[in-house]
Amino acid sequence: MVWGAFNRNGTGPTYRINGIMDRNIYVNEICEGVLLPYSEEYLPLNWIFQQDNDPKHTSSLAKDWFKRNEVNLLKWPAQSPDLNPIENLWRDLEKEVRKLKPINLRELEQAVMQGWHNIPVERCRQLVDSMPRRCAAVIRNKGYPTKY
Repeated sequence: MVWGAFNRNGTGPTYRINGIMDRNIYVNEICEGVLLPYSEEYLPLNWIFQQDNDPKHTSSLAKDWFKRNEVNLLKWPAQSPDLNPIENLWRDLEKEVRKLKPINLRELEQAVMQGWHNIPVERCRQLVDSMPRRCAAVIRNKGYPTKY
């Protein structure tokens, strides 16, 4: 399993998760160890973090961490289609990794890193800029799935 981040200016860090990610790994390793340093160096002062409603993301541990570190979260209804644009990047990455046909874990890790860093900035911009349209489509569909 891999966690990754991106913004309008391109792909950001990835983090390989060994085993099963729980709230402790999410907060202590990913948020504290990857997201915070990345945001401090590469993100503007006024940025919004989007994640889904996975229990580890909404745990009290995570909520406290986000509050303590003054991370603005995109408010997301509990029952909604998954419009997180990173899902589009995961599909793009999967296609690229399949083309490389890795035959072992080392090659798979290399393919993932290579594919992630080769995602064009324009693709990231397109996805970030699509958020108002994505949200409007969900509102028009009264919460039902959309083309996104």
